[in-house]
Amino acid sequence: MALPDTLPVHVLLGVYLGVLTGILPALVAWALAVLFRYITGLTVPAFAIVVLAVALAGVNGGFMALNDPSVVDSENSVTLVTALLVVMMLAFYTHSHGDAFGAALPRHLSVAALRERTLSADVVELVGGRGRVRVTVAGPVDDLEGYPPLPDDLRTDIGDVEWTFPAHLPLSDLESRVADRLREEFDVAEAAVTLDEFARATVAAAPPASALSRRVPAGTRAVSVEALVPTGVARGDEVRVFTADATVDGTVVSARSGPADDAAPTGPAPDPSAGADGESPPEPTARAPTTTGGAGRLTVAVDRAEADALLRADAGRALVTSRGTHREYELLALLRRAGQRFRRVAVAADGPLDGTTIGAASLRDRQGVGVLAVRHDGAWTVAPGGDTPLAAGDDLFVVGPYDAVASFREVVT
Repeated sequence: MALPDTLPVHVLLGVYLGVLTGILPALVAWALAVLFRYITGLTVPAFAIVVLAVALAGVNGGFMALNDPSVVDSENSVTLVTALLVVMMLAFYTHSHGDAFGAALPRHLSVAALRERTLSADVVELVGGRGRVRVTVAGPVDDLEGYPPLPDDLRTDIGDVEWTFPAHLPLSDLESRVADRLREEFDVAEAAVTLDEFARATVAAAPPASALSRRVPAGTRAVSVEALVPTGVARGDEVRVFTADATVDGTVVSARSGPADDAAPTGPAPDPSAGADGESPPEPTARAPTTTGGAGRLTVAVDRAEADALLRADAGRALVTSRGTHREYELLALLRRAGQRFRRVAVAADGPLDGTTIGAASLRDRQGVGVLAVRHDGAWTVAPGGDTPLAAGDDLFVVGPYDAVASFREVVT
């Protein structure tokens, strides 16, 4: 049945033809608007996009088609002109939205930047007005390829850990912190951590390798001595050991209170059992708790010349010496309470800071960070001036809001 030859019918038919033929030109208009805005930062002229869309729809000449006698004087002129107008409106609409989408796209897409936004808000806890996230280990703890397998008790202990971290940290930083905690508290030789959006950690670790010797500073010797141990002694404390014929200063690498058979050591202890083939079993996990006081045993890193004095002593007394007040930690606490962050950043070769000065870079105005110290040519300069040169390999200590410091680090490195 033929359609009635009326104006509404021609208009509806034109709308139908315009939508049908304008879909592909509209998609092209959207894609061009997005790419042009994202790459150049400018808006492509809407007139050019609309003309291109009309040309793609099959009406040569763009807006000139409205004056083309073959269009306006034909029997289907209403239908053709309506279809032409629909194509133009679709192209204009998609161009507008494509331009807005291109303006909203981040300029620096990276895997790390995408992962920073994957932590689910459901796992964030508000404690004292600040967000916290509780990290747990999901599934069994795997062995690292190329390393011996983990002891069963160490694997179990790692699987039971539960640590709390600031929720504003990117997942990459959270993974690094969890790996560092594993190395510190369990003395694992290496650790690989992957977090999902619910703060569940997938962990692979290597067993401790010479845990005690790695904690002994170069040029010193570790010597164990029976002693009266103060309450609260932990690994890393500075102590003074008094014996019958000597006074020795050293650093605690392992300490325990009470008899050897019922005390939990803070450092690794040798296992008297060995395999049938004479091979020593893996070292047990090392811990860093504090002592409960009383008779116990200290393993202290001391100078080589003073090691013999402790080896000759049957017993001694331990005195913990003060390290003084750490003003730098007080400064960091003040900066954090003020919403500032403090980070060390290395200047990359051919980067925006390579070959310039602090004043020329205008870091405070452009990046929102201040430079506290610079290491240039191996020498540190505190509170550097604007004429301080910067080059590849230099280290900067910068301070500023968390977002500004993170953005500055990404730009510089």
